[in-house]
Amino acid sequence: MTPTLVRQHLPSTGGTSRADLGARARDWSEIQERMLVPLYEAVYERLEVGPATRLLGLGCGSGLALLIAASRGASVSGVESCSPERLALARERLLPEAWGTRTRAHTRLVEGAPEDAVATDAPPYTVVTAFEPIGCLAGDSEGLGELLASATPLAERGAPVVLAGWGPPERCATSSVLRVATKLAEPLRNTGSWRPALRDDLEEVAHRAGLRPDGSGRVACPFGYADVDSALKGLLSTGLFDTAIEATDQAQVDKEVAEALHPYQRRDGTVWMPNVFRYLIARVP
Repeated sequence: MTPTLVRQHLPSTGGTSRADLGARARDWSEIQERMLVPLYEAVYERLEVGPATRLLGLGCGSGLALLIAASRGASVSGVESCSPERLALARERLLPEAWGTRTRAHTRLVEGAPEDAVATDAPPYTVVTAFEPIGCLAGDSEGLGELLASATPLAERGAPVVLAGWGPPERCATSSVLRVATKLAEPLRNTGSWRPALRDDLEEVAHRAGLRPDGSGRVACPFGYADVDSALKGLLSTGLFDTAIEATDQAQVDKEVAEALHPYQRRDGTVWMPNVFRYLIARVP
């Protein structure tokens, strides 16, 4: 069975159209994904990602983290099993046909399992990343553990595996907005609703996957938007409100999320929410 990461953007509403999924993926790539750039850059700097790096990105989405690694000279591979719409955007960003003569010869993007990204006779990966933050959805760590178990045999011994998660709620202003998801999803509470991040979420996943924790860090990743409408599109693109939409309806979720954003709207109309994310570096045994 192909391991599947329980993704924050995994659509749970059965009536979601292909056009809606495409629009959501575009909102993610154009609005929300960039909020995690400080996390990507902090990890790459700490691990000295560069020309000698062979990086495997799990749940690569629309590929911004891979693009940053490739710009540092790394050879990158990405796997995406939950959103073909995001993967299509990653291919636009990274594959040779998107670059003309500036080809990315050492880029491989696949829809499926980690082993599908391995080229024949390719050496083991030197870095594995799982940047999709966990610790915010009920049950989001289970799929990640299964995915890591499939990916780590593809990496060299001692290679770092990076896991990411939301910081403590008191240091994440967005937590107050995400509580809307929990309130509205009450009838379906155990099927993917938001929950506060726990201190040892990342370590527990690493231990279950047979990895050895070897350091961690915290990174400020503020969420900044041009206006409330942009913030609404960005936040809904994460999928954290999918269960709330299923339990109520799109209009109700839009209304209540917009209201929850008001305390973070500045006088010029922009929205600013300070957040802290955490990453764990674990080693392949």
